[in-house]
Amino acid sequence: MEIARLPRTASGADVAAALARDGCAIVEHLVEPAVMDRARAELDPWLQATAPGHDEFSGRRTRRTGGLLARSATCRELVMHPLVLAAVQTLLKHATSYQLHLTQAIGIGPGEPGQMIHRDQWAFDFFPFPDGYEVQCNTIWAMTPFSAANGATRLVPGSHRHADRLEFRHDQTQAAEMPQGSVLFYTGALYHGAGANCSDTMRYGLNLTYAVSWLRQEENQYLAVPAEQARTFPEELLRLMGYARGAYALGYVDNLRDPLDVLLGRDGDNALGTLDDAQARLRAGSA
Repeated sequence: MEIARLPRTASGADVAAALARDGCAIVEHLVEPAVMDRARAELDPWLQATAPGHDEFSGRRTRRTGGLLARSATCRELVMHPLVLAAVQTLLKHATSYQLHLTQAIGIGPGEPGQMIHRDQWAFDFFPFPDGYEVQCNTIWAMTPFSAANGATRLVPGSHRHADRLEFRHDQTQAAEMPQGSVLFYTGALYHGAGANCSDTMRYGLNLTYAVSWLRQEENQYLAVPAEQARTFPEELLRLMGYARGAYALGYVDNLRDPLDVLLGRDGDNALGTLDDAQARLRAGSA
C-alpha cells in the first residue's frame, strides 16, 4: 500500500477519508517554503539550545524542542491551519471535542539511526483502545525537504488496523518523502518511526498533534505558554490549547467556571449544559 498523496486543494474530508482508509496521507506544498523558513528562524535560538536525546528512542543525535506556541508566531498559525483543523474535526468527530496534544520541532542529525517503529497512542499507558477508535490526529510539517536519505518519517500504511504491540523492521516501512512546506497526516494508531539520517545535513520537521479532549495532553500547554502571553492569543487558539470544558464535565474551574473565563478574568455562563445535550453531540458526530 502506497502513502496517499493529496494536492493542497484537498478538503478536510478528503484527508480524513485517506486517514480512515490508510492511517496516513501527505498533502504536498500546503504552504510556501518561506513559511517553513520563517518558523525555523523564529525557533532557531531554542533549536540550538536544545540538548540531544538521552536514549535510542528519543535519538542521541536528535533535538526535540517543544513549547512552540510560546516561541513562534508562525507555529501558532500552522496549529490553526484550516485544512488541518477540518481534517482533525472529521477524523475525531466521534468525540465531543478535541485539543492540541503536542508541539515539537524535531531536528534529526547526520548519523542518527532509525527510530523504533511504534504507535504514538502507546503514550497513554499502552491502553488498548478499541480497533477503529482513533484518539489522535497527528501532523509533521516538512521544515526542510524529507527524503529517505535524510531521515524522512517511516510509515506502515494501513497498520492503524493491525493488532497492538507488533514489531516492524525499517525495510517493512515506507519513507514519507515530501517537499518543504508539505505536511504528513497520520493517526495515533499508525505504526511509524523516524528514519535514519544518512545525509550530511539536519532534517527538520514540525510535529503538531491533536487528541480527543478527554485524554491528558502530552505537552502541558498551560505551563508551556505563560498565562500573560496566553491572554494575548485568539480565543479559538486558547480553546484548542485546552482552555475549554471538554466532553460533558471535564476541565472546569471551582464552581463549574469555564477555564477561558478564568484565564481572561471575565464573568461567564457557569452551566455545563445537560447530559442529554452531550449525548446528542456524540450521536451527531458519529452519524
